[in-house]
Amino acid sequence: MKEYEILEHKADLKIRAFGNSREDLFLNMLKGMNSVLFSGEGQGSARKQKVEIKSSGVEILLVDFLNEVLYLDQTNRAVYDYFTVRRFTNFEIKAELQGKKAERFEEDIKAATCHDLEIKQNKNKVSRISAQ
Repeated sequence: MKEYEILEHKADLKIRAFGNSREDLFLNMLKGMNSVLFSGEGQGSARKQKVEIKSSGVEILLVDFLNEVLYLDQTNRAVYDYFTVRRFTNFEIKAELQGKKAERFEEDIKAATCHDLEIKQNKNKVSRISAQ
C-alpha cells in the first residue's frame, strides 16, 4: 500500500496519506510532510522528544500534531520521522518522536491547516486521509 502522495496545488502543499490505523495515517502524513521539508538522512545521534496533544477531534488532532512536530523540527533543528505511541484516541495523542539532527531544511512549511481535511475509511476497511 502506498504511504502518501504529494498532490498538485497552486499555492500550498497538499498531501494524501493512507494507512490501516490512525497511527499509520499520522505517521504517513508526517513522512509526507518530511519528504518536502527535508531531503536526505538526518545526522548524528538519535533525538527523542515527547509530545502530548489534546484536541476536539481526530482531524484537529492531526493538524495540531503536525504543527507541534513542525515547531519541534525548527526549534531543535531536527527532523522527526517516526513516533512511538503511548496513548492514542480521537481526542488525544501521547507519543515519543524519534529523529535526527537536520543540517538544513529544503522548504519552509509555515503550518498545517484544516483546509480540505477529511479522514475516512474505504469499503475495504482501509483508512484513508486526505489533508493539506
